[in-house]
Amino acid sequence: MTDKRWAFEDFVQDATIPLGSKQVDASEIVEFAEQFDMQPIHLNEEAGKASILGGLSASGWHTVSMFMRLICDHFLLDSTSQGAPGVEYLKWKKPVLAGDTIRGEATILATRRSASRPQLGFVTFRNSLYNQRGELVLEFSNTGMFLLRNPELAA
Repeated sequence: MTDKRWAFEDFVQDATIPLGSKQVDASEIVEFAEQFDMQPIHLNEEAGKASILGGLSASGWHTVSMFMRLICDHFLLDSTSQGAPGVEYLKWKKPVLAGDTIRGEATILATRRSASRPQLGFVTFRNSLYNQRGELVLEFSNTGMFLLRNPELAA
């Protein structure tokens, strides 16, 4: 038996896991961009304002990384996670701007036991990230792999 709060059995189809919120500040947008996505719209307020994004905007990859941190903080680090085989789709719906407060949630779309590894299950999530106005800014779907709490008892 695992001492982790979240094992495969704890993920129920159609349930939504709230992931909390985070304020996005300009310095972290620039810091991420300097290392990983050096486009001017992510490095300079004026370049961002001159673009269709309307201000200093987080890189889409930075937005995904911030969402990953919310997942880690709210359930993944206290789970039996064994990683993920990939992302089914990823859509950046609106820019995340300096000063925004983002809020995430993960909805469980499906669960299934592994046919080849009875101690393992697959959980498919639809992940959503919203800004302070309730606008969807990021949506993606992925499947995670989780150990069962008691594989010998599971049907």
